[in-house]
Amino acid sequence: MAIESVNPDLVAGGPGEVAIAGFVAAWLRDAGLEVSMVEPVPGRPSVVGMVRGSGGGQSLMLNAHMDTVGAGGMESPFTPRVEDGRVYGRGAYDMKGSLAAIMLAARRAGDLKLKGDLIVTAVADEEVASLGTSAVLERFRADAAIVTEPTELRLCLAHKGFVWLEVATTGVAAHGSRADLGVDAIANMGTVLSGVRDLDQRLRSGPRHPLLGTGSIHASLIEGGQEMSTYPARCVVKLERRTIPGEDGREIEGAKVLLERPPSELRPDHPVSVAVAEAAGHPDVIGAAYWMDMALTNAAGIPTVAFGPAGEGAHADVEWVNVASVERCVAVYLRAAELLCS
Repeated sequence: MAIESVNPDLVAGGPGEVAIAGFVAAWLRDAGLEVSMVEPVPGRPSVVGMVRGSGGGQSLMLNAHMDTVGAGGMESPFTPRVEDGRVYGRGAYDMKGSLAAIMLAARRAGDLKLKGDLIVTAVADEEVASLGTSAVLERFRADAAIVTEPTELRLCLAHKGFVWLEVATTGVAAHGSRADLGVDAIANMGTVLSGVRDLDQRLRSGPRHPLLGTGSIHASLIEGGQEMSTYPARCVVKLERRTIPGEDGREIEGAKVLLERPPSELRPDHPVSVAVAEAAGHPDVIGAAYWMDMALTNAAGIPTVAFGPAGEGAHADVEWVNVASVERCVAVYLRAAELLCS
C-alpha cells in the first residue's frame, strides 16, 4: 500500500506500476527466482517470477494485479495501518494482500522440491484493460492457474462477463417553436430505453446459472441536446450488459460494441478445481458477479480458478484485508503447488 500504483488510465497523473514493479522484481530476485519484465506499453510493466522445478511435473501460475483505483475520499490511503488483525490502505484488499501472498508462497516454494515450475505473475492494468495479463500470456504458459482476487477464502469457479454498448438516435434540429420542423432525438430514445428495461426483465426471469444467477442490462450514461430552445438532433445512450456463460450480450439491434469481456467458468470436477479445493480444505464454492483476469487465462487454455483473502472495501473509502487470511492463502497456494506440480 505504501507504494502508490494508481492506474493512470483511471486517474490522470496516477503513477502506474513502475515503482511497485521495481520493488516486486527486486524482492523476487532476492528470494532466488528467475525474474522477467513484460512491458507492452512504456511505463506499464508486469513482473514474472519463476521457481524452476526439477522436471517432469505440471506448472502452476499464480496471478495478482499491482494497479489500484484512485484514493477517492480515503484518509491517508498510502500509509498502511495495522489494527485488530487488519491492514488498512488503498489496495490492501484489491489486491496487494494477494500480491504479498503469492510473493511469500514463491519464496517458500523452493523448499517443496517441485517437479513442475511455479510462475508468479504480478500484472499491470487489471483495473482497466488487462494489458498486463494479456501481454504475459503471450510469453508464458502454464498447465494451471490461480487468480488470487479476494474471495473471502472461498473457491471461485465462475464469473460474469460484460459488454459495453452504445446506441444513438437521430432527430432534426430546429427552433423549439417549430414543431413542424423539429424531430426530438431524445424522445426517440424512449423506445430504446423501454426495450432495455424489457430485456432486463426477461433476463432476470430467464435461465439461471448455478453460481452466477442471471444476466442483466442497464443504461449507464445518456447525453443529447444542445440547449433548452432547440429540438435535439442526436441522443446517445451507453449500456452495460452483464453476461453469464452461454450469452454474448449483443441482443440490442443496431448497438455499437465498445468493449467486450467474456464470462468464464471451470467445472467443479476439473482436476484443477479439485486440487485447489483440496488444498483449501474444501471451502464454499462461489461465482463472482464482477469480471477478472481468470477469463483471459481460461481462454488461453490454462484451467483457472480464483482463491484469495478476506477483507472489505474494494474501490471504497475504507479498505482493509485480514492478515490471517493472507497467511492462510500462502499455505493454500503452496499446498496447491504440491498437488499440481509434483
